[in-house]
Amino acid sequence: TWKQWIRRQFSYLSLLNNCFEKDGKPFQYISGSMHYSHVHGWTQHLANQTGLLVILRPGPYICAEWEMGGLPAWLLQKPNIVLRSADTDYLGAVNSWMAVLLPKMKRWLYTNGGNIISVQVENEYGSYYACDYNYMRHLRTLFQLFLGENTVLFTTDGNTDKEMTCGSLEGMYATIDFGTDTKISQAFSRQRRFEPRGPLVNSEFYTGWLDHWGDQHAEVDTQKVSTMLGEMLSMGASVNMYMFEGGTNFGYWNGADHDNRFRSVVTSYDYNAPLSEAGDPTEKLLTIQDTIRKFREIPEGPMPPASSKMAYGFVTLTMVGVGELNRLLDTLCPQGPVKSQYPLSFEEMKQFYGFMLYRTKLPRDLPENTALISPLNGVRDRAYVSVNGVFQGILERDVTLVMNITGKQGDQIDVLVENMGRVNFGSKINDRKGLLTHLILGMDVLKDWLIFPLNIDEAIASGWPQSGMRRSTPTPIRGPSTGPVFYQGTLAPNGLAWDTFLRLTDWTKGQVWINGVNLGRYWPKRGPQQTLYVPGPLLSPTQPNNITVLELEGAPPHTRVVFLDRPQLSSTASGT
Repeated sequence: TWKQWIRRQFSYLSLLNNCFEKDGKPFQYISGSMHYSHVHGWTQHLANQTGLLVILRPGPYICAEWEMGGLPAWLLQKPNIVLRSADTDYLGAVNSWMAVLLPKMKRWLYTNGGNIISVQVENEYGSYYACDYNYMRHLRTLFQLFLGENTVLFTTDGNTDKEMTCGSLEGMYATIDFGTDTKISQAFSRQRRFEPRGPLVNSEFYTGWLDHWGDQHAEVDTQKVSTMLGEMLSMGASVNMYMFEGGTNFGYWNGADHDNRFRSVVTSYDYNAPLSEAGDPTEKLLTIQDTIRKFREIPEGPMPPASSKMAYGFVTLTMVGVGELNRLLDTLCPQGPVKSQYPLSFEEMKQFYGFMLYRTKLPRDLPENTALISPLNGVRDRAYVSVNGVFQGILERDVTLVMNITGKQGDQIDVLVENMGRVNFGSKINDRKGLLTHLILGMDVLKDWLIFPLNIDEAIASGWPQSGMRRSTPTPIRGPSTGPVFYQGTLAPNGLAWDTFLRLTDWTKGQVWINGVNLGRYWPKRGPQQTLYVPGPLLSPTQPNNITVLELEGAPPHTRVVFLDRPQLSSTASGT
């Protein structure tokens, strides 16, 4: 229509006069990041209907503390692939994905009457070792092809010369990211060296931080966040707060870091953000809002209330099977094992997430403790070892590379390997999983493996173990055990389906499903996270709610879990 043509001509967002210009007027944005993949039940993008503008960050790599930085693990089936580079196999996959995604976005660009004002290309590419300008040129061409040459494309990189040099490219506006531990003037001076004209932009102003298992719970001071935000806005800078709402790494989707060692990100992505993991307002939000009011009009009125929470109380779980997984393999691996002389990786088995069981036999009598060794740090990431169904111990990447076992020739040795999430940042994102090297027992290389890819999620989503619909339904048994064991129970309905938080006090480490949905990992012994967020829509107000727990090391004698009305994300926080 004529009106749409007029808007296309005069709604262009441009980079002039050291600021953005929108509709011919100076424009400064204040925004916040959220990831729909971190939010349960997110099915629609409603930003346009609510009058919000969108800064789109489609990757192909996104980091986000997400498994492999958002790249699909099947890329690693190519043994020599170089991710985030001009490697032909990688670019072929990128081209295929963007050819589907970007045309869907084009109609929502601001210049086309939508609400997407700018599009980020890649993410903090300067922090990656490849520094491949041909790759970045290819992405620039690809984005312009599908979105049009008038689309405002930008990059964001960390506050170092190396990162800004390798991450920026002519034709894409270079922005910077930093948190409260950085001098604003220093960071923006660095951005100015790469963009002498145009707006100052902090594309990731860190309102909080992530947690790894074994860390202290990260918190960023509210007053520091508010003060720095005010200082940047007073300079005319545009600021995106990362995160504004963090959410949850449900299922197996958490990422990991690898600096000196492998460190897996916890299930909660609360991030100490202005909105909590459950989406509730926090004091940080109210303080930030007061700061923004000094620069913008914010509609008066009460803050939307927090979602209703419920402390549903205790549930006692019962054991499904005793220790040895062979009782469950008809259910969890109905297609049977793959035979291989040597171990195969998750990627070679096309089992990209979760767990795989490797099984072989002891080659000789071992009357005394004999070392089982993971040479070259080949267990990725944790291995739970049993002999004839008796749990022996754990091998863990970068932590425990040797353990002792005993047994007789011909005894069955089971090695259950857990993928703890692929590295999402830095040079080691090509993070293959499983047994990547031989296991050596004494002087023997273990061979002749049966490898079972375990489809646990499909079995549980189908109703196992509660329904008895599957072929293998072991008799439930009360009491604790050691090693990998399933437990099941039900939370009785009470007419309400409110948000709640599951605590597994005295349990060790494992995975939890509610009504067939994988909540994620728990590991209270290592911490800091002590509770798992259970969104209310997962619960039934009228039917029994199925709880399934895979405890990997050892359950407490009481085998109870408890549903609380508030989270506990720190090992040092007081219980409820």
